[in-house]
Amino acid sequence: MANRLPENPSFEHLKNEAKQLLRGVRAGETRALATAEALHPGSLSELRLAGAQLVVARKYGFTSWARLRAHMAMVGEFARRPDEVGPSADLAAEFLRLACLTYNGPARYEAAVRLLAANPQIAVASVWTLAATGDAAGVERAVAAQPTLARAQGGPFGWEPLLYLTYSRVPQADAAGTARVLLQAGADPNAGYLLEGLAPPFTALTGALGGGELGQPAHPQDLQVARVLLEAGADANDGQALYNRGLLGDDTGYLELLLEFGLGHGGGGPWRARLGQVLDAPARMLESAVVMAALHGQTRRVRCLLAHGAPVNAKGHPAFGSHTALEAAQLGGHTETAQILAAAGASGALRGLDSAEAAIMRGDREQLERLVSGDRRLVQRLLTQRRDLLIKAATYGRTPAVRLACRLGFDVNAALPWTALHKAALAGDLAMAEALVELGADRSKRDSDYHATPLQWAQYAGHAEVAEFLNQ
Repeated sequence: MANRLPENPSFEHLKNEAKQLLRGVRAGETRALATAEALHPGSLSELRLAGAQLVVARKYGFTSWARLRAHMAMVGEFARRPDEVGPSADLAAEFLRLACLTYNGPARYEAAVRLLAANPQIAVASVWTLAATGDAAGVERAVAAQPTLARAQGGPFGWEPLLYLTYSRVPQADAAGTARVLLQAGADPNAGYLLEGLAPPFTALTGALGGGELGQPAHPQDLQVARVLLEAGADANDGQALYNRGLLGDDTGYLELLLEFGLGHGGGGPWRARLGQVLDAPARMLESAVVMAALHGQTRRVRCLLAHGAPVNAKGHPAFGSHTALEAAQLGGHTETAQILAAAGASGALRGLDSAEAAIMRGDREQLERLVSGDRRLVQRLLTQRRDLLIKAATYGRTPAVRLACRLGFDVNAALPWTALHKAALAGDLAMAEALVELGADRSKRDSDYHATPLQWAQYAGHAEVAEFLNQ
């Protein structure tokens, strides 16, 4: 499997990486030799810079250095870092910064609403503020006077108006109407950007559907705006939108809409034309949607996907074990979801540690005891090879699984790089946080990535109730 490009990838850095690889091969360094031998087609005895560049390109999943260079040029055009934009003295820029999702901490739109109430002139300051407030008539006047504004990049994030419209979370007068005006004036329905320069893109459709790791709210008119975008040509095979919305509840409205407009079919639209194999093919996206719904026990979504012809034996990504949807449901401890898949003809059989993990996730103590009695080394293997199991159980909200894991000897304070309590705090799961503290979770434990406590994670995610409990 190819490595993922680092955040904020730099072509200069990649060129230096090739030079360092070449020096390492010539010096006989074990790691450099192993990398080159795995990815270079010929002898290394006369390796030159061009050969080292080919190795680096293949390392990141590109067939040639030229293709990697072209990809980096495209990244330079579309990379944005909205989460790094700081406060501005310009009121219109500050309003937009606060009004829009950046997927870095809780939404700040309430502050944007207060700023707008105190300074109503902000709403008409530019085509971008007009779009963010859903002022269809105002946008229509602006693009009629200057048609290029429909696709003009500006504001604090360097976005097009359509992105400010779909990522804004302040009240909007007519979001769908504003989207239609922009699209009719030439806005790109597939407008988007590469967060930190990485795929998949955050598109206008992604913004409308919301979600993500911090459970960011969907646009108040999410399905209406999404339909306008799709009718105008937005590609339904939007991997980031699928992932982000897939973490919110178990609704199916967005799935039915995407399926109506071709999810799982076609060539993948303009973003796949730009990014090539860096993005999954549409059929692969549909498989991933089935496996993800199964893994999270989202029974309504599983039924919806199967009813629309999604493959019942979809497999997950090789990086995550290539489990079938049925196996994913079992590993998540989701008995009902597994039964639905099995009744639809899904196959899969867990063995060994996977079988034990599934029993723990179900909270099935009797089955676990039977497995342990047949393999006395099973518990030790679980503790050493499935070290994140308790954290995973906390992430899925499986309190019986957390208790069973603790009985087996899993450390409730293991930080890999964060603890189970960190994950409960991030999810806003008060019941799980209370259970973990009861089991001995340390509220003052800091994760090894951000050096923050669970309390700080809860505050960062905007979960006041959990933060109050952790602050006791």
